[in-house]
Amino acid sequence: MPYKVNVVIEKGEYGYYAYCPELEGCQTQGDSLEEVLSNIKEAIELYLETLSKDEIKIFLSKEILTTSLEVRVG
Repeated sequence: MPYKVNVVIEKGEYGYYAYCPELEGCQTQGDSLEEVLSNIKEAIELYLETLSKDEIKIFLSKEILTTSLEVRVG
């Protein structure tokens, strides 16, 4: 059964880092955007395999909100 999950990807000095906010500890890295996307998809699938259907419903029912803010410093 397919599930939709949120994924946060950050680009850093040494590549990309990705994590899934709903699934604590579900994270990975990669040298390219394509690699990190493939890695996080695999990590999420493996994580979900360890959960019962009820646990999956609980974890993936969390509401995740994102926004961008303009802030001033100084």
